Amino acid sequence: MTTDDEPELEHEAAELVRPYVITNGRDLLDGSDFSLITLVTVHEEPPRTKPLDPEKLRLLELCSGGFLSIAEIAGHTRLPVGVVKILVSDLAREGYLFSRAPIPSAQLVDRQILEEVLNGLQARFG
Repeated sequence: MTTDDEPELEHEAAELVRPYVITNGRDLLDGSDFSLITLVTVHEEPPRTKPLDPEKLRLLELCSGGFLSIAEIAGHTRLPVGVVKILVSDLAREGYLFSRAPIPSAQLVDRQILEEVLNGLQARFG
């Protein structure tokens, strides 16, 4: 092994942090409000209470630009979704993040109503 190989090995070792180390061995409670499409952003005035872990700081940095879904955060950070949910849950509980449900899909309008409106407009305006 030469000195040229050492930086490559250090980079590989840095990516081998186990998820239970990042979450301090905790698991997400069953009653979690976070799904893959839950949207998350940083509070306007986050607390400045204590230093945060690097993973939590990365999440805050990602979410500072606007709302991101849990799935998007997991993709950007390359962390498992379960780990992201735990970190987001911690940050939301501590007042750093704000979460909301995604905007529901628009419901389809009844075709008969649209035809009646169209017929009424044609009758009125020719």
